[in-house]
Amino acid sequence: MYHENIIDFKINFFSMHNFRKLTIWQNAMIIAKEVYATTATFPKEEIYGLVSQINRCSVSVPSNIAEGSSRSSNKEFAHFIKISIGSLFELETQLTLSNKFGIINSEVLSDLMLKIVALQKMLLRFMKTLD
Repeated sequence: MYHENIIDFKINFFSMHNFRKLTIWQNAMIIAKEVYATTATFPKEEIYGLVSQINRCSVSVPSNIAEGSSRSSNKEFAHFIKISIGSLFELETQLTLSNKFGIINSEVLSDLMLKIVALQKMLLRFMKTLD
């Protein structure tokens, strides 16, 4: 009986997605790194406001992709992809507000938005493969 459980574990473990090889995870990591570099330039009074919120959103995206990849079903994985998409929309909103508040310039915003929107589309396409 114990031996059968090990076999079941191995089958389930090796059928999971390797998140490190997923382009969506790799791109999410790039965005998170760029977002952190951007928020490092924010005024110190925003450290507990926008900086904290924006950084949390950016880290949430690759984290949820990684967590979802460990789940035992595609349906569960899709749920975490949806959370990642939601975090990207939240990130998009907060960066837009940062631009409107004069904290980041339009060029920085545009560069990040191109990457964010591209990843949103990639995640939506990836989610359809999980159905």
